[in-house]
Amino acid sequence: MDQEQLGRREQDILALERRGFPGPGAKERAIREELGLAPIRYYQLLNALLDDERALAHDPITVNRLRRVRDSHRTER
Repeated sequence: MDQEQLGRREQDILALERRGFPGPGAKERAIREELGLAPIRYYQLLNALLDDERALAHDPITVNRLRRVRDSHRTER
């Protein structure tokens, strides 16, 4: 099956999610400085990526971890 690949920005978002961040604000700073995105836009794109099968194929460990986190937040409400 010939799947369309993720774009550079989508790959960069997943790469940023694989990293650990030292303290509050560090991740948001990295989002702005490295990706040039406002954090709210970043999280909108990330949320859409979690439902994208191409993202799952590209980085199944990260996508499945983030899906579990998202699902646990949804059930807490």
